[in-house]
Amino acid sequence: MAFELRREEILDADRLSAMLTENPARAAQAILVAARAGMADAQALLGQILLDGQGIERDPALARTWFEIAANGGQLMARNMLGRCHEHGWGGAADAAQAAMHYREAAAAGLDWGLYNYANLLGTGRGVALDQELALVCYRRAAQMGHAKSMNLLGRYLENGMACEADQAQAHDWYRRSAEAGDFRGQFSHAAVLAEAGRVDEALHWLQVALEGGNLNFLRVSGPALLQASDARIRAMAGQYAAKAQALA
Repeated sequence: MAFELRREEILDADRLSAMLTENPARAAQAILVAARAGMADAQALLGQILLDGQGIERDPALARTWFEIAANGGQLMARNMLGRCHEHGWGGAADAAQAAMHYREAAAAGLDWGLYNYANLLGTGRGVALDQELALVCYRRAAQMGHAKSMNLLGRYLENGMACEADQAQAHDWYRRSAEAGDFRGQFSHAAVLAEAGRVDEALHWLQVALEGGNLNFLRVSGPALLQASDARIRAMAGQYAAKAQALA
């Protein structure tokens, strides 16, 4: 029996998320039917669940194909994800120049994730010429749209005076906004500012939140950094970061 989704359900991210949690296999079948019927949002979602192996056998190469189909249909997140596939070599060869092309197109259309990913390449000179000024422009634009990771990186540019005049007050404000918007790196940055100001209890709160949400690479880098703190309570958290990293590894 084929399962059908109404168009409004495909466009309802909360509904789809609930379906994938409650019955991933059934949701995946319904998404597949909608994708084959030509719905670009379903095609993009199909690419994502194929990439993640959620409710369907993991197949990065097929995920890349569906992202390309959806992107050619004008689906911006699929365009961004196609860039991710090229950047990281998911489902095919890695090609930073191709990744940059897709990110640039998504960024030009105003997608916050496209702006963020394009800025990452610009800021490191991968696939494109190194251009810190344009990277800053992209991070700022995405941050102003509410993109939490871009908020943190905008703060870093402002703190260090990269491609701009240093502005500590603005940097700290963007770190706070990034933390409140849910980015674990922004939470860590905000905690560092609070600790420096002697607001250790607040810093410990944000370090705990960052610990709970952080990924393996973040925990491996951030844990040792905590050992440099002047407050013993913050230094003690390095052990928690190390333990969580070991568990994830």
